Amino acid sequence: MHIVLYKPDIPQNTAAIIRLSACLNLKIHLIEPCGFNLNDSRFKRVVMDYLGFSNIIRHNDFETFLKRYKKFRIVLMTTKAKKLYHNFKFKKNDMLLFGRESAGVPKKLHQKLKNKLKIPINKKTRSLNIAISVAIVAAEALRQNNLLK
Repeated sequence: MHIVLYKPDIPQNTAAIIRLSACLNLKIHLIEPCGFNLNDSRFKRVVMDYLGFSNIIRHNDFETFLKRYKKFRIVLMTTKAKKLYHNFKFKKNDMLLFGRESAGVPKKLHQKLKNKLKIPINKKTRSLNIAISVAIVAAEALRQNNLLK
């Protein structure tokens, strides 16, 4: 199972997702540019020693990532989707794509991707924290594929 972060811009969230990936044995893909340096003290404080247990793959841009993983199914998590994540049948090698905390993914990318899902939330609220969203969706995808051990 793969988690793809599109140009992440909050170091603490990215660090929390990397810790989650280490604990759940998920591959992490970072689509550059990140909005911070991986030596940022805020990043290091949250990630602690989990970098050594993580499988992180960095990509210069989305097109480079797409060329390398074109045979994989990319599932965009977005508040703009109509389909709910818990009604979707995840596959073992899905690439779960999460947009920037500040701006999501560009409209062009939205249009390019077929599979778009959302987490249902209270209509009075805008969105969940990205690290929480990753945890919710990754847990369901792993559960469906019997990958939780």
